[in-house]
This record gives sequence, structure tokens and C-alpha cells, in this order.
Amino acid sequence: MIEFYWPTSQGEWLAWCAAVVTVAFGLVLLVAPRLSFRILRLETAADHPEALSEARGTMAGFYLGVGLCALLLAQPLIYLALGAGWAFTAFGRILSMLSDRGLTGYNLVSVAIEAILAAAALAYGLGLA
Repeated sequence: MIEFYWPTSQGEWLAWCAAVVTVAFGLVLLVAPRLSFRILRLETAADHPEALSEARGTMAGFYLGVGLCALLLAQPLIYLALGAGWAFTAFGRILSMLSDRGLTGYNLVSVAIEAILAAAALAYGLGLA
């Protein structure tokens, strides 16, 4: 019988919370892609409905896949992969802020959230917490 694993240390709780937030983001992308695009400040073209499948498939699929694996398997290396994903997301946003004139309040808040999620998962995955 499979049992749901509950974290036992503070570092593991932080990584677990990062996985829960990742799954929540994935669920919103999966079930409400139009709302997700509005939150992300993106818009689709009327003659390209495949943009919604991009949100449901590529974006939601990755968030849900990695987030659920981290929650269900509770292995440090999976949390390391989750943290690396969020770290590269933050890096890409910083790169855009520096090279694409993207230094906006929205991007500053987003990069802070991404860095926190990355740090929480990476600290546990690397054995630092």
C-alpha cells in the first residue's frame, strides 16, 4: 500500500512547500490557461488556439510532472531537479530584465518568488537544510 509521505525536517518542509506551489501553478495552467496567460501578461492570437495547448501541455505538464514526482517520491535528487528548474527560471528572467528592458515591478516580484522556490528546493536537495 502506498502512503503519502509527510516531511520530517524543516528543510524538507521548505522543499515540500516549493513542490506544492509548483503543482498549484501547474494546475492553474492546466485548467485555466486563459486566466494563466492574463496573470503572466501574455495574450493569444485568435487564429492560433494552439497557444492554449502550450499552456496546458508544455507549461502545466512540466510543473505538474516535476512537482508531483517531488511530492510523491520525496527524494533529495528530485527536489534538486525542482530547485534547478526554478533557479534557471529566475536566471532567464534576470537575463531578460538586463537585456530586454524588462526591469518592471512584475518581473521583480516574479524573480523573487522564483528565487525563493529555487532556494527552498535546492537547500534540501543539496543537503544544506
